[in-house]
Amino acid sequence: MHDLAFDIAHLLAGSLVLVSFMMIYQDRLYALLNTFALQALLLAMAVAWQAFTRDAPHLYATAAIALIFKAIIVPWALHRVVARMGIQRTVETVTGVVPTMLAGMGLVALSILLMLQLTEAAENPLAREDLAFALSVILLGMLMMVTRRNAVTQVVGFMSLENGLILAAAGAQGMPLVVEISVAFSVLIAMIVIGVFLFRIRERFDSVDTEALDAFRGERR
Repeated sequence: MHDLAFDIAHLLAGSLVLVSFMMIYQDRLYALLNTFALQALLLAMAVAWQAFTRDAPHLYATAAIALIFKAIIVPWALHRVVARMGIQRTVETVTGVVPTMLAGMGLVALSILLMLQLTEAAENPLAREDLAFALSVILLGMLMMVTRRNAVTQVVGFMSLENGLILAAAGAQGMPLVVEISVAFSVLIAMIVIGVFLFRIRERFDSVDTEALDAFRGERR
């Protein structure tokens, strides 16, 4: 039973890394948002499984927050933003998909080697390897933010990075309920700010391509 629990936890955490690569590969905006929703769903399942195997009921609240806010509300809100603003549906990248995927594989290999060495003395092998997977998700989210030119895709990269942080916190010691609630409110506030920010960019520059902002850098009214 212990081996089965260990294998399922690894399957769910590894699936988060796989879906992060799927997000990097996507070249359509709606497909990217749907893939992010899948990643959030897997995060909720991974945290819920941690709660079950470790008898940590407070982690069920984390799983519920990830499911409701990350897998349902955030993708739905971003779908609405994209539809209302008439944003171009194609994901624009700074570099090609192949170099980005190769860079992503290098980051995953680096994170696994680094984290397993740093946590070699840890008593819980599951926590060690979950931290390695979580760092991979964080680095892949940062890679998406760097290699995408569209502001919406950069928001998705930031949210994916946050998913990695939640997985790391749940895999290590878990989070107290007050932190989980504050995370939920932070996500809601962030979505409101992001929505206003995107509409202002669209109104000012008639585009959400971050390259358009560079052309106006230093301009005064």
